[in-house]
Amino acid sequence: MTNTRKYSVGAIAAAVLIVVSGCAGMTRQEQGTATGAVIGGVAGNVIGGGVLGTAAGAVVGGVIGHEVTKPKY
Repeated sequence: MTNTRKYSVGAIAAAVLIVVSGCAGMTRQEQGTATGAVIGGVAGNVIGGGVLGTAAGAVVGGVIGHEVTKPKY
């Protein structure tokens, strides 16, 4: 069980690094939307569980991230 957790943490860390490096050409609002979707997806999975909870959390998180980073004119 310990090996499974160790490999899972490593895989998650590698995925985060790949995603973050892919955000270099994005605007601040696009980064906020993507970050919100990822955080919302994780939260939705923890709270609701399953695919439906993850998808709902990602949608809500993406919308919140998009609105929070909206340029203020």
